[in-house]
Amino acid sequence: MERRTVVFSGHVQGVGFRFTTNRIAAGFQVTGYVRNLSNGTVELVAEGQIEELDAFLAEVNHRMEGFVRDTKVDSTNIESPRFKEFTISTQIG
Repeated sequence: MERRTVVFSGHVQGVGFRFTTNRIAAGFQVTGYVRNLSNGTVELVAEGQIEELDAFLAEVNHRMEGFVRDTKVDSTNIESPRFKEFTISTQIG
């Protein structure tokens, strides 16, 4: 299992990024959250099997490619998931 923290920059707030990401996540076996950050970026934290994470993030990138200028990804191997589902966090980081 792996946890990926992804920060998307560009025109990513106010365009339905979090809602779209949450809808995409429903089609994959991933848990975690997506939230806006105070600097205008969007943070996505997702946990799951590597293949699921790869497919999930590829779909997010495909669907939101017109809004994303840059993506930074940090991956960590984990023993067990911290999250039970994938949610939209209303807390701004």
